[in-house]
Amino acid sequence: MQYVSTRGQAPELDFEGAMLAGLARDGGLYVPDHIPTLDQDAIAAMAGRPYEEIALRIMQPFTGLAEDRLKPLIDAAYAGFGHDARAPLVQLGPNHHLLELFHGPTLAFKDFAMQLIGQLFQDAMRRRGERITIVGATSGDTGSAAMEAFRGLDNVECFILYPHGRVSDVQRRQMTTPSEANVHALAVDGDFDDCQAAVKAMFNDHAFRDRVGLTAVNSINWARVLAQVVYFFSSALSLGAPARPVRFTVPTGNFGDIFAGYIARQMGLPIERLVIATNRNDILHRTLATGEHRKDGVSPTISPSMDIQVSSNFERALFMAYGRDGAAVSQLMDELRDAGGFPVSQGALEALREIYGSGRCSEDETAATIRAMHARTGEVLCPHTAVGVKVAEEHLGDSRTPMITLATAHPAKFPDAVEAATGGRPALPDRMADLFDRDERLTRIDNDVAAIEALIEDRLK
Repeated sequence: MQYVSTRGQAPELDFEGAMLAGLARDGGLYVPDHIPTLDQDAIAAMAGRPYEEIALRIMQPFTGLAEDRLKPLIDAAYAGFGHDARAPLVQLGPNHHLLELFHGPTLAFKDFAMQLIGQLFQDAMRRRGERITIVGATSGDTGSAAMEAFRGLDNVECFILYPHGRVSDVQRRQMTTPSEANVHALAVDGDFDDCQAAVKAMFNDHAFRDRVGLTAVNSINWARVLAQVVYFFSSALSLGAPARPVRFTVPTGNFGDIFAGYIARQMGLPIERLVIATNRNDILHRTLATGEHRKDGVSPTISPSMDIQVSSNFERALFMAYGRDGAAVSQLMDELRDAGGFPVSQGALEALREIYGSGRCSEDETAATIRAMHARTGEVLCPHTAVGVKVAEEHLGDSRTPMITLATAHPAKFPDAVEAATGGRPALPDRMADLFDRDERLTRIDNDVAAIEALIEDRLK
C-alpha cells in the first residue's frame, strides 16, 4: 500500500516512509491510497479475540509488514496496560456505553498509538542504523505519551512543545519529570495552536528538517490514526457487530481520534453515526452547523486538550469529502492560513454531514455532567469525557443502536476540575503516586520558530 498527501504535491511513500516523514513535504498529511475492506465474516471472526489479535488483523493490511514482524511489536506495545481488555466497556445507561481508553502508562487514549509508534520507530531505526529527532506539539496528553514511549531510546531525541500554563499539573509533570536525557519538555509562551504551527513550520523548513532528521508523532502521523482504528472495532464487536450497528461519540479537538472511526467505517464496520463532541472551542461543531470553517480564538477551559481552533486532522476529512482532490484541499488550507477560514462546498458539506453529527458542551455543562454521572452511576469522568457524554446523551434519541462514548483520559489527570464538580479528588494509580514528589526539568521558550530550532540543534550537539 502507498500513501499520498492530502495536498497532492508530495511523492507517494510506503507505510514506513509515511510514518517516518510525519508531515508530507507539501505541507499535507499522508493518507492511504485506498482503504482495505473486510467482509462481514472477517469482522465477525474477530469477536471475542484478544485486543492484540484484533490489532494485528486491522493494521497489517495498512503496514505491509509481515505478521511475524508486526505481532511482537503490537504485543510489546500493550504489555504495560493496566487492564487485560486494554479498552474495556462500561455501561452508563440504556444503550449508552463508555469505552475506557485510559489504562495505558500515561492514563490517556494517546497511549494506544504512542506505545505502538515507539515500537515501530525503534524497529525501523535499528534496521536502518539511523537516528531521528521527534518534535511534537501537545495540548496535554500527546506529550507525556510520546515521552513515555521514547524515553531512554538510543537512536531517538524527543522534543515536546506545550503551551505554558495551559495544561493540567498532572499533564505537565508527566512531561517534565522523566529523567532520561533524550526527552525534552519545552514550555512555549502561547496556546496549543501556536505550538502546532511551530511544529508545522519546522517541517516546512526543509533544510532544518534534513539537518536534524525530523519526524513527527502528533496525530498528523498516519500511524497514530491507524493504531486508534483498532478500539473502534474491539468495542463494536463487544456489542454485537457486525450483526448490530453502533454509534460513537468522540470528544475531539484535533480530529484524529474521530477520523480513526471514519477509517473503521470505511473498512466495513457498521458505524451508523460518528458524533463530534467539542467544548466551547467549537470550530468543528460550527463547521457542520454552518458550512463555514473559521477560527474564532482559543478560550482556556477545564478540558484543555480540546482547546484548539486549527484542527489538523480535519484536513484528512476534507480530502475525503472533496473526492481526494489535493489541489482543492491545498487551496482551503491556504485560505485558513491567510484569511482565518473558508466556506465548505455544498457537496463536501453534505458528504461530511452524512457521516458526522456534532454537539457543543459549555463549561457549566461539563461540570454538571461530571457531577450528575457520578451521582447517577458512580462513574468519575474526566472533563473531556464529560463533554463527550453530554453530547452523546443529546444524540441518543429513541434509536436502538448502541452509543459508545470514548473516555479519553483518567479523571486523576484533571483532579481540580473533578473535585470542583464532585467534592472528591480522584487519586492517581499507585504507580504514579509519587508524581508530585519528582523533580521537574523543562525549558520555557518564546513562541519563535527560529529560537526553537536553535535550541533543538544545540541540544543535539
